[in-house]
Parts: sequence; C-alpha cells; structure tokens
Amino acid sequence: MTLPQTGTIVIAGGSGFLGGPLVQTLTTAGHRVVVLSREGGTGSASERRVAWTPDGTAGAWASEIDGADAVVNLAGESIAGKRWTDEQKRRILESRVLATRSLVAAIDAATAPPPLLISGSAVGYYGPCGDEPVTEQTRAGRDFLASVCTAWEAEAQRAGSAHTRVVVVRTGLVLARDGGALPQMLPPFWFGVGGPVGSGRQYWPWIHRHDWLALVQFLLTAPDVSGPVNATAPKPVPNRDFATALGRAMHRPAFMPAPSFALKLLLGEMAEGLLLSGQRALPTKAEKLGFTFTYARLDDALADLFKA
Repeated sequence: MTLPQTGTIVIAGGSGFLGGPLVQTLTTAGHRVVVLSREGGTGSASERRVAWTPDGTAGAWASEIDGADAVVNLAGESIAGKRWTDEQKRRILESRVLATRSLVAAIDAATAPPPLLISGSAVGYYGPCGDEPVTEQTRAGRDFLASVCTAWEAEAQRAGSAHTRVVVVRTGLVLARDGGALPQMLPPFWFGVGGPVGSGRQYWPWIHRHDWLALVQFLLTAPDVSGPVNATAPKPVPNRDFATALGRAMHRPAFMPAPSFALKLLLGEMAEGLLLSGQRALPTKAEKLGFTFTYARLDDALADLFKA
C-alpha cells in the first residue's frame, strides 16, 4: 500500500530541527499532518497539534493514530544538548524508548492501524567502525549510542504486523545552517582557527537536510521497504577532509586541529561518542530502492549551504 496523495501523517517530534521542516514539506505537498506535542495547540486545516504524554502508554491522543496513513517518530531528548552525566544518559534513552512505546501501544490498539511506521534512529547504532564500510547489514556496536539505538529500534519493531510495516531511519550528521551540529562547528573557522577534530581520521557520515527530507518523503511512498535504512550521503569522508571542505566553503583556513584530550576534558564521554569516532556509513538500501541524492558530494552540499 502506498501513501495517498493527501494522506494523513502523524508526526511525533514535529517541532525540532528535522521534524519542523518535515511538517512544512509534507503540508506543502498536500498532506494532512498531525503533530504530537507536549504543549498541544490548534494549528490549521493542514497541520493540527495535539497534546500527548510520551510515557510508554497510549492516552486520548491515540485516536489520532487510528486511521492515519503513516506515523513518523522523531521524538527524543537531544543527544548533544548537555554533557553526558548518568542522569542525562538516562533521559536520552528513556525519552526515545518511552515515546516509541507509546506510539506502538496506540498502533496496537487502533481499529485501523497505520500501514507504515517510520521511526528514527542514528548511525551511532553501529558504534565506532574505523574505516570499514558500514551498511544496513552491519551489526550493532557496544558503546552508549549503540545501546540507545538498539533499544530504540527494538521498541519500534514491536509495531510490525501484517497491517503495519516498520522502517527505521539511521540518520548521520545532518547539515543545515539553522540548526543541528553545523552551526556549532563554525565559530573556530570564522576566527581562522578551524581544523580537524582529534586525529581527523574518523569518518563522519553526513547528509544535507534537503536530502534527508526527500528520503523520508521517498520512504513514505515506497510500497515494500521495511527495516533499517541509512540516511547518509553516498560519500562519507574522514573528519580531516570534512574540515578542509568546510574551510573551503567558508573561505577560511582549516589547519588548526582540536586535540582529543581537550575535547574529552570539555565534553567528557560525549566527545568520543559524537566527535572522535565515527562510521563510514553508506546508503546502500536507499540507493538500491532508487533514491537519488541531490547532494552526493560534500563540497556540493556545503557550497549550497554557504552560497551568497
């Protein structure tokens, strides 16, 4: 079953860096969107905001799931928002697992369950992989991010049935100027002291936000896809090449490395999980399905983001 041209899509986490633009993209395309939000709200004919409590159970909001054409789950605490204390790590994990559990409970209780659940995940699922190419067939890693992604995906897969397909989107570093990680990288480059992070040899699997949005739209209309899909550009690069390309796009030097020990002192465990290790993740499944990336090369992606 494919998504109707004016289908109803329920989005959890529809106010964030990815969710907000996705809502706008889908409503512009003619879909009706219901955003599950802690605050709720009124919205419009094409976009309604409904209050929910993602505590692992289905509340009154679950009626929005019944009869929907698809559900997109992007809910969860920011991974890079705060230092990884034990309490923050608990929040990162529980916010994803409980929100997903609530959606699965609503799907299970629906008289007309949605044919498709697209649930978020991340390439952190694979753990540190050096320069080994990583596809959707690669096994899970063992670090904190891998454990979060594994639990998150397992919860989403519980929604799978003869009525509902489950697609898990393992997202890489999403590039945009108005949010995500990229704006936080820019100040050293503007001041002429930007450069690689740590050794610079770790791969950073990136994707332009335009392509991430297009890929989710593509998955909403692809009739047979299920399971994990890497949301990364076809040409991941080592961090040193990323820094060089960023400097080139900004017309700034990129020769000053940020040493590993300083990042670990500043960020603790988060430095290793997000900056000093990585994955050479490839979008094998998306390309086999026929998805075409507008920005397959990093230089092209950054040129678009920094164009005058």
